[in-house]
Amino acid sequence: MKNRILLLITALMAMHMGNAQDSNNTKVILITLDGFRWQELFTGADSLLVANKEYVHNPDMLKETYWRDTPKERREVLLPFVWGQVSKMGQLHGNRNLDSKVNLTNTMWFSYPGYNEILSGTADDARITSNDKINNPNTTILERYNNSPKGKGKVAAFGSWDVFPYIINEERSGIPVNAGFESATENLNEREKFLNQLQQQIPSPWGSVRLDAFTHHYALEHMKKEHPNLVYISYGETDDFAHDGDYQSYLKSAHNTDALIKELWEFAQEDEFYKGQTVFLITTDHGRGTQPLDTWRSHGSKINGAGQVWLIAFGKDVRALGEMENEQLYSNQIAPTVLQLLDTPITKDVKGNPLKL
Repeated sequence: MKNRILLLITALMAMHMGNAQDSNNTKVILITLDGFRWQELFTGADSLLVANKEYVHNPDMLKETYWRDTPKERREVLLPFVWGQVSKMGQLHGNRNLDSKVNLTNTMWFSYPGYNEILSGTADDARITSNDKINNPNTTILERYNNSPKGKGKVAAFGSWDVFPYIINEERSGIPVNAGFESATENLNEREKFLNQLQQQIPSPWGSVRLDAFTHHYALEHMKKEHPNLVYISYGETDDFAHDGDYQSYLKSAHNTDALIKELWEFAQEDEFYKGQTVFLITTDHGRGTQPLDTWRSHGSKINGAGQVWLIAFGKDVRALGEMENEQLYSNQIAPTVLQLLDTPITKDVKGNPLKL
């Protein structure tokens, strides 16, 4: 009888230890908003653009929707989740009005080099010099984690831009990347089947970038089914609407993405696998210009301010510090931060230092 009791106690202790280990299993959701300026993030709609008929097809409607008297009010109406909830439970870096600076370390200041830096922790100005569909010679954190015993098969990536399979080097890494106009392909549920059908029937304004709603819902459905530990989601509309000179759609897309991120957060708080275990990191691949005014549409090494970016962090064990001041951070710090959160070795070729969240 005593032996049975001891065996029962031992079994219960083992179960408890297993649960405790599971509870320490941090998950990371890394999100990027392509080319979204720090100016709109921290001050809302731009006074020089919001009623400018060259960039806005209905100024009265846009002002009614997103214009308020103060920058604080404007950012809250543009990004209600970020400023209503995230600012109270996490950290926002990159408001240069408070001398909080986040910069790229690459000098290209456009998408592929920016995403390479975010995902690998190292700028590569020698080899990443265009947005061409060339497999990334660098190893991303997605690949590093997927190559670890703990992370094998626990990584997924979703992007609106069709270059992501090359940036992540899907061919070498073996990481599933759903990007551009790709459909979901494995173990489909009814929502994924419908998304596949709908994606073929709703034309995108662009030839290489799909609408973000598809990227978002493909990612969300995959998370529900497969529960990866590391998820990367890249929303692309903000950059393409800016290139089009459509400030109205640029703001509307940013507002919509705020709601999509809120949906991801709420799912993570309800799902037993992610609840209380998940860190959200959100950033952008490059900034945009401000002066001359038309440079808001552009980026690249010749555009002043295009190397200025931002970072948001919230979730498990992230200190609720709100808007940060008087600091200098870099995009190459994001990759080692993710590796550290996932208890994965940081190798010497990762140049950035982990952030102290």
